Amino acid sequence: MSEAAAALNASARLRQLIDLTQRLTGRLSTELAAFEARRPQDVAASLAETQDLANLYRRESAQIKAHPASLAAAPSPERMALVEATRAFEAVLARHARAVEAARLISEGLVKAIAAEVTSQRGTPSAYGAAGRATQADARAVALNRTA
Repeated sequence: MSEAAAALNASARLRQLIDLTQRLTGRLSTELAAFEARRPQDVAASLAETQDLANLYRRESAQIKAHPASLAAAPSPERMALVEATRAFEAVLARHARAVEAARLISEGLVKAIAAEVTSQRGTPSAYGAAGRATQADARAVALNRTA
């Protein structure tokens, strides 16, 4: 392949990577805005799209790491544009991770508080009554999944 063709191929590949990085950054920014607005339920509708973009980004990144020479022929300004897009992505990704962790902690806290309240409302069942017979206990169960 000639140098001009290699440079053209590398430029096209870089533009695709920049576009993918910017699209994923945009998706994460939208989700971050929903978390910051305390509306994590809004994220559920677009979760599949975000996962698809993230998986594609992961695969593309792995290919670049495995074959960095594939982009070497691209002009320096285009490579710097990818570096800048990646920096912006990593900044949004860090904020997004903090927001997701905060939402998870809040959700877990709410579930634990509700479970504790339900348990305290039931009282302590006694094993036997005054007549020597077992008393009726509350048959409702509360399950708390700590692995969620």
